[in-house]
Amino acid sequence: MRRSRAALGSAAFFVVAPGTVVGLIPWLITRWEPHQPWPYWMVAQVIGVGLICVGLVPPVAAFVEFVKAGGTPMPLAPTQRLVVSGFNRYLRNPMYFGLVLVILGQALLFASVGLLVYAAIAWAVPAAFVRWYEEPTLLRQFGAEYETYRRAVPAWWPRPRPWNPSGHGARRAR
Repeated sequence: MRRSRAALGSAAFFVVAPGTVVGLIPWLITRWEPHQPWPYWMVAQVIGVGLICVGLVPPVAAFVEFVKAGGTPMPLAPTQRLVVSGFNRYLRNPMYFGLVLVILGQALLFASVGLLVYAAIAWAVPAAFVRWYEEPTLLRQFGAEYETYRRAVPAWWPRPRPWNPSGHGARRAR
């Protein structure tokens, strides 16, 4: 797939999928109305804004890495090589991880228990998708290369140091 097409497809997918997950659904839950249930809740809200900002970085960066690799994060238009660059050197699911951080930040910002429940769902559904579809698909497609990567890089909690795929049989996305 050409990079321009990959970029266009990725941008559209980003608006639809993550846009729905961290935009539309949280808005439906909160209507963006902040509450201040306890004194000093402003500290939690500031932490929430920080989590939102930090949480947006891995998904955006991961989308860029997929475009560089000539594909998209969509299962219908994947890359032809395993993407093990960028935030994927720290954890296997940086997009999902980042989006859950955004939702947790929104829960703090809006003092919303509903968003906390939604954050758990927003982790559980992708975790099931990863376990039952994505991992078996990547294992079939990339074999030992993916197995090496999977053993070295955790799925849901970042490594303290980036994984260096050189010498481990993994190709880096360019």
